[in-house]
Amino acid sequence: MRLDIITLFPEIFSGFVSESILAKAIAKHQIEVHLHNPRLWTQDKHGRVDDRPYGGGPGMVLAPQPIIDCAQSVQQLTTNPGRLILLSPSGRRLDQPYAERLAIDTRLVLICGRYEGFDQRIIDILKPEELSIGDYVLNGGEVAAMVLVETVMRLLPGVLGDENSAKQDSFSSENRILEFPQYTRPFDFRGATVPPVLISGDHAAIEAWRREQSRSRTADRRSELLPEDPT
Repeated sequence: MRLDIITLFPEIFSGFVSESILAKAIAKHQIEVHLHNPRLWTQDKHGRVDDRPYGGGPGMVLAPQPIIDCAQSVQQLTTNPGRLILLSPSGRRLDQPYAERLAIDTRLVLICGRYEGFDQRIIDILKPEELSIGDYVLNGGEVAAMVLVETVMRLLPGVLGDENSAKQDSFSSENRILEFPQYTRPFDFRGATVPPVLISGDHAAIEAWRREQSRSRTADRRSELLPEDPT
């Protein structure tokens, strides 16, 4: 998968792309990450990419020319223009089913916002998918882009060491409820012990325990995720 990220602050991603699973996926050529700064496309003689909003109000708004020219140029870098996604608190909320659909694509182009948001003509002309990671506001779209990349990349074949890891995650298509509790060594830590069923060697009993724990945890924390009882 190719990821193109349009951002006014590409340096924010330097550590993100050079550590952990993403760095390994890049080294194995499973993922490409390319960063693009719209400042390089601005035609403003002072190098500005934003301006005051018409009608008044606080802050600055990202201007259409540098963002649109940058996005269109980036899309033309390959024969596949990619799926264009604009990170915005006004967008539809990211969830696991949506991430699974994105993981099928071979190229995503992400646009990170800043300041008070985008000139509406950016959205009207580019017609991106608008995406939010939650009902709150960040200083910019860079962190949201990282969340999206993390969510999607672990669904790509071969990126995780064990392909069953993603399948067992909370909210996955094969497990729409919360994941069961996990334990590792030591068996006894400060008097808190591992549930005996997990060391019983009885795989059927372990699976039954995990299913019940997932359902119980979901009922307690996110009951809306459970299917409705037809009775």
